[in-house]
Formats: sequence, C-alpha cells, structure tokens
Amino acid sequence: MAMLLETRLLFRKVKDLRSLTPRRGRVKEKWAATRAKHPPTSLALHHFDAKYSVQLGRLWPSVRVALLSERKYGALLNNFSSDAVLANLQAQGCRDFISDSDAEAQSCPEPESEVGADKQEESSDGAMKKSDVDDQQRPPFLLSRNINCAVFPRGDITRFKPARPDMQGLLGYYLMDAASVLPCLALDVQEGHRVLDLCAAPGGKSLALLQTQAVRFLCVNDSSVSRTQRLRKVLRRYVPKEFLTDENIRITSFDGTKWGEIERNTFDRVLVDVPCTTDRHSLTEDDNNIFSKSRTGERRMLPKLQVELLLAGIEAACPGGEIMYSTCTLSQIQNMGVVEQAIHQAQQNHGIHLEVVDLQLVTNMFRKTFHFAPDLHLGVMVVPHLAANFGPIYMCKLKRMT
Repeated sequence: MAMLLETRLLFRKVKDLRSLTPRRGRVKEKWAATRAKHPPTSLALHHFDAKYSVQLGRLWPSVRVALLSERKYGALLNNFSSDAVLANLQAQGCRDFISDSDAEAQSCPEPESEVGADKQEESSDGAMKKSDVDDQQRPPFLLSRNINCAVFPRGDITRFKPARPDMQGLLGYYLMDAASVLPCLALDVQEGHRVLDLCAAPGGKSLALLQTQAVRFLCVNDSSVSRTQRLRKVLRRYVPKEFLTDENIRITSFDGTKWGEIERNTFDRVLVDVPCTTDRHSLTEDDNNIFSKSRTGERRMLPKLQVELLLAGIEAACPGGEIMYSTCTLSQIQNMGVVEQAIHQAQQNHGIHLEVVDLQLVTNMFRKTFHFAPDLHLGVMVVPHLAANFGPIYMCKLKRMT
C-alpha cells in the first residue's frame, strides 16, 4: 500500500512539472509537426472523384480502384543486349504482347469497313468494287518494327526481377508501363526516318524508338537539365557507346515550346509526350506531386503548355510527317481538348493542315492485353483495370498534310 501511494505521488509531481514547463519549451509529437493537413494525394483523389465520376460515369469506380492499387509493368526488351532475355521471361510465364497480337488483329476487322464493303457489293455490276480501290489507294496501317515488350498474363501481378547486365554491360530489359510502348508502336517509325522526342525524360519511349534500329537520326529533348542527365544515364545503360554518337543521337535541354523556331519542317516522326497531371503518381506519391498547394498555378497552366508543345511538334514535322501526342492522364481537357485546340491554332496561325489518323486498329490488336476506354471521338486511351492494371495512357496521331 505504501508503494502504491509513493507511485501516485511521483506521477503527480511529473504532471506538475509539465504544467510548469514554458510553452515554448514543450515539444509536439513528430507527426503533428511534419504531416500535412491535406496531403497532395488526398487533394488529387478529391479532384479526380469530382471530375472523372462525371467524365467516365459507371467506369470510374473500377478505374479508381485500379489507380489506387499496385500497377503492372512491362519489360521492354533491349535489342542491343546479347542475352536471350525473351526466352528467360517466357519461362517465367511472360509473353510478348506485340508479337502475340497478329492473330487478334486479323480476327477483329473494323465494323465500319464491313458495312462499307457490303454496300459496295450491293451496288457493283461486275466492275471493280470501290472498297477494293480504296484499299489500293490507302496505305496499310503499320507499326514501328522490332519493338518487343513482355508482360505477365491478365490478372497476374507477379513482379519482374531487376534486369542484369550482359557481357557488354548492357541491361537486358527496361521496366515501364507497357501501355507507354503503344505511342512508339503507333508512330510507325520506318527505315531512314529522322525522329524527334520532344519531352523525352526519363527515357523509356526514346529507348523504345531506338529498338526499331531504323532511325537514321534521333533527337531527344527535355527542358529539365536534371531529367536530361537521367535520360543520358538510361541510354548509357542500354545502348552501346559506338551508337551514342552525334551522328545518330542528339540530346538537348531546350524549351520544347520553342522548337518550331529551332528546327522547322525537319522530322519525319515527332513524339510529343507532354507533362500532365500523371494521375497514378498523383494518387500514390506525395513527393513531387502536381497537386501540392505550392504547384497550383503550374497545374492550372498545364493545358496551355501542352498546346504549345504540340504546336511546336507540329511545326517541327516535315510536310507528310506524323506527330504522336500522348499523356498519362484521363483528363479530357488535357487529352482531346488539347488536340482540338492545336489543330485549330495550327491552321489559323501557321497555315498547317492536319489529318487525324484512325488508331482503331491499335485497340483491336491489343485488347487482349489492355483495357481501352469506349467511344472516344478523338484518339484512344488505355484505362486502368484490376485485371490489366496498365495506364492511363492517351494517344492521338496527327498527319501533317502536304
């Protein structure tokens, strides 16, 4: 009993001492001093709930769950490496979704083509059908060749092991969102093309373009010097030194919006993968988050910056050249809205006429791997899905008319 009384007396003294401690000398708990009241990830989720629930409707709840879940990756195979990487990945259960798409494309003809062919057959009287003439005049839709990307099957969330260097010190594959390969595939890079990657860092898409081994000259640019340094490191780890010469590759850190003043009417193919709200990153990482309160102005100016970058890419393309616009956001304003503004301004301010290239065949070819958003009037978009948690990736291809 005496011991209990002493303990209570000691506890009272400790409480009395705390009350006598000056307020400026008291220390708060750590979380109260460092944790933001409204973290950027929470602000991003609130913003997306308000916007995308209207834009995507019934599709948003499933997309929301996928965005908040662990993403899937693909392994972009490095053709410069001497190791038999694909065979090793296939032994682990992976498949190359690009080479595995041929059978899908042949079995998925476009509905509009079938209807048009039926109408022409009804009106033909032994003469050549109009659909046959159109097929002869229209060049086939081609994909950039030699690009291979391994993925695990739908619903399989197995993680890739880190790539190992080969005898030359080159890594066998580059881990990236497999949907990010689609803009490079659909850009249709052919032998001898001059290619511009206007917003290239961190370098995954530039590396994919180099895998074609058809590029005569590749210019990779990013306005951030630090991101450009990271891009250089990526290329050095995957591309032989003898290929990284000024004759083959040029790495720059210019303001991409001014590229039309630097090199106009120059490139056969232009990739414009613009900065955006990067929806998945904004929901999962507080660091470098565009929804930080300190970056509110920057976020609001994104559509204007995106239009300027796309216009610069259009000016950089030569007549007859093709431009691929891509983002990693679901936002209609940053996707179709930017493309529509750029097409209008290119014609009004620069006298450049553009044609939108139909990418429906891409959705037919790769629908076994990706989940595509339905009913887009401009471009195509991969939306995250729990069984195929890639994306979001939006892309729209433009052709500069001669």
